[in-house]
Amino acid sequence: MHLSLACIITLTLICGCSSLQIGSSLKEANEYSSQGSYIASLSKYEQLLEKYPEAADRALFEMGLIYAHPGNWQRNDQKSRECFQKLIQDYPKSEYRRASEVMVAQINTIAVKEKAIAAQQTQIQTLKNELKRQGEEMTSLRKRIEALEQEVKNKVYPVQDGPADRIVIEKKERRLTLFSKGRILRQYKIALGGNPDGPKEKQGDNKTPEGTYIIDSRNHDSRYHLSLHISYPNEKDKKRAQELGVCPGGDIMIHGIKNGFSQVGESHTQVDWTKGCIAVTDEEIEDIDKLVPNGTVVEIRP
Repeated sequence: MHLSLACIITLTLICGCSSLQIGSSLKEANEYSSQGSYIASLSKYEQLLEKYPEAADRALFEMGLIYAHPGNWQRNDQKSRECFQKLIQDYPKSEYRRASEVMVAQINTIAVKEKAIAAQQTQIQTLKNELKRQGEEMTSLRKRIEALEQEVKNKVYPVQDGPADRIVIEKKERRLTLFSKGRILRQYKIALGGNPDGPKEKQGDNKTPEGTYIIDSRNHDSRYHLSLHISYPNEKDKKRAQELGVCPGGDIMIHGIKNGFSQVGESHTQVDWTKGCIAVTDEEIEDIDKLVPNGTVVEIRP
């Protein structure tokens, strides 16, 4: 908090209007102050208090202003208040009395505001600390839930001998299921393209395809942890795109979380965020990668 500029200007004009002649010492003190040498100026005014008793009220007033000046890195509102109060008490007829009373009132107002601000800042920091603590607890709880959910999956759909021979992706249910000889191996929550409704028609439409494909390759150095490539577009997709006069697009994958963001875990499924791919967690894509060989049929349903 700073003293208002208008108040400082007004007080400076009052000082300038003073007809009190206090010689070269006062001039020197004023020069120090105007140059920003506040410590030297205060020292000079203290000497004035002793050498020129007739100028004591002027010296006290100037010292009060310097102690309260926003540019003074050693600003001290308490000392400023003491200078003005001494002037008011000891020099009741001084031409600086009224201005000193104004300054004391303003310093007191600033002190009250600064105290309130300090209390609010303390409260804000306390709330931030509490929010951080709750966030850490939520993260820990989320990890425990994910671990329990994985345990349930492992018990309901235990890993069987042999690889998966079919993948069924149900877009509406946001679910990917691995099958082996008609039996469920695994089920996963998924995220889809940002424009999930309907089949993919063209490059850049952010839609996840619908139809029957195969896993035709994989990338263990993917920007999304690792990925299994789906053979989109098939002949039906190409024909539809040709009729529409557009490029069907490609690079449709089953993949993990973008590198550097694996900590989001299963919460990534709360929004469809891919450009048309099917996304699972990093742990889940590692599981899928082990169970799904190239050539596995992929059925993507609406």
